[in-house]
Amino acid sequence: MENSLFFDTNIVLDMLDSSRIHHENSKVLYSYLLENNYDIYISEDMLSTIYYIAKDKKVALAFLKMVEDEWNIVPYGKETIHKALTFSLENTTDLEDTLQCFCAQANGCQYVITNDKKFVNCGIEIINYERFLK
Repeated sequence: MENSLFFDTNIVLDMLDSSRIHHENSKVLYSYLLENNYDIYISEDMLSTIYYIAKDKKVALAFLKMVEDEWNIVPYGKETIHKALTFSLENTTDLEDTLQCFCAQANGCQYVITNDKKFVNCGIEIINYERFLK
């Protein structure tokens, strides 16, 4: 899908926590995405992960409530899980990253945005803030 992207968990955490090094980058990115009508995708399992990691639980809940209405929150599904498990076993990759990458692929996303320098490549362009905003 044109103008669709998938956020890695670290991008969402950057938005939530002003003490994170990439917080300002996340605000610039999010403004750009809104102005340019991007569809944002995250996996449903990220909700509990984000809540668990977030320092301020009330802010996290309010943010996730907003996300519920504005972003595409998608499941992995059995086929994506199977592909990710097989790929991770064969390539010794991080399962969480692999699940997210194949989830993004299954939902037709153009990009996965992440700060993870070793994010798995499953055939979608993996990009960080700096490169995306250029």
